[in-house]
Amino acid sequence: MILFLAVVLPILLGALLPLFKWKTGARNFYLMASALATSVLVAIALFSDTTILKIVSLNDILNLTLKLDDLGRVFSAIIALLWPISLLYAISYMKDMEKQTTFFSFFLMSYGVTLGIAMSANLLTLYVFYEIMTLSTVPLVMHGGSTKSISAGLKYLYYSLGGSAFAFIGLVYLVYFGGTTAFVPGGLFKGISLVHTSQLRLGYLLCFLGFSVKAAVFPVHGWLPTAAVAPTPVTALLHAVAVVKSGVFAIIRVTYFSFGISLIKGSYAQYIPLVLTSFTIVYGCSMALKEKHLKRRLAYSTVSNLSYILFGAMLLTPQGLAAGLMHLVFHALMKITLFLTCGVFNKRAHAYYVNELRGLGGPLGLLSGVFTLGALAMTGIPPLVGFISKWSLAQAAFSLGGFLPIAGVAALLISSLLTGIYLLVPAVTMYTRPVQVREIMPVEASFKVTLVGLSILMVVLSFYSGPLLDFLTRTAYGAI
Repeated sequence: MILFLAVVLPILLGALLPLFKWKTGARNFYLMASALATSVLVAIALFSDTTILKIVSLNDILNLTLKLDDLGRVFSAIIALLWPISLLYAISYMKDMEKQTTFFSFFLMSYGVTLGIAMSANLLTLYVFYEIMTLSTVPLVMHGGSTKSISAGLKYLYYSLGGSAFAFIGLVYLVYFGGTTAFVPGGLFKGISLVHTSQLRLGYLLCFLGFSVKAAVFPVHGWLPTAAVAPTPVTALLHAVAVVKSGVFAIIRVTYFSFGISLIKGSYAQYIPLVLTSFTIVYGCSMALKEKHLKRRLAYSTVSNLSYILFGAMLLTPQGLAAGLMHLVFHALMKITLFLTCGVFNKRAHAYYVNELRGLGGPLGLLSGVFTLGALAMTGIPPLVGFISKWSLAQAAFSLGGFLPIAGVAALLISSLLTGIYLLVPAVTMYTRPVQVREIMPVEASFKVTLVGLSILMVVLSFYSGPLLDFLTRTAYGAI
């Protein structure tokens, strides 16, 4: 019942929001209370032995069911931690904009939908919530109402629908060959001699490509940089928590809990994803380096870093999956910090392009410091969290050996170099170049509290992440 409440509560409360004609203060209290109540329910579920909860049964094979295993706990914890923080930020960010009630209605509903993905017990349930997520986040991308916003939302919608069609093929393969869509550690075909191995590998590859749309793997990544036109709280969730991480999470699910590594390992169904993710790692960084618009630069950085996670997962070893999960957690924290800082630069210093960051280290010293910390972590400077996950990915690839894993390590090294250029160089110019913008407005306390809190969490995990890393390692071994 706790899982059901955690998923349904924000969806229901978000849907009811437009029915009330509250003043701004009352509405904001309603929003924060709803988000915090949901996070409390998730926290209770994280430390409880939750049972399988069947919501709807279509037949003996197809049903919508919730369950929270260790992998689901990882994703649920990220969501429950970062969503209320993003909401607090969004309340201040959106205060001068139109159609706030509609915006926050979809913003809150998306919280529950994303939790539904994290807590799905089978691929059908995940797929249903995955589709609902597209519908609940398209209005957020289009919120500005401009031609660019509408175009970006439609592009995101078209890409998502195409990806869902491919992912559905994987669902059909599982029902036909496996007789169920349930998530089982090791996969449905572990230790079974298969006559239809070739068909299943093709089904997995199509499923991987389908979910790769939201995971922004080349060549189906194009919607993500375009979606940077959305309000910053939306882009922060798109890039750090909800949409893109749902795509990555879905791929990990079908790889380790549906098709299984015994079916995929050593075949083209493993090699093609490894090639695509390695290429995307370098491609995303290269595009970020040439991009002058700050939010789009961070968007291409996300394209690259999502494939870090998938590269680790596609090594199909416990060590590789553990490293990928580390980057899943740490990237969410680093990227949401950078995006939210970028939003304040946009709103309070009218700095939208990289060269407009110059000199902000003086008048906006606190925010510049937060941005610099995030840039150092993203580059992989020790001992920050980015170094921990990148080092673990390289170790996992070297331990496995072979041409493609080592080529992936080369991609990681190139990416780290390029990340240092496209993030650290602008960070340095904040302190060494004259101010480029004329008007700098005061920064609200809610912005400062949000960003300082995220920075403190980043530093704490840089020096004390042992228990978390142990849990992620146990989760990885449990998946195999």
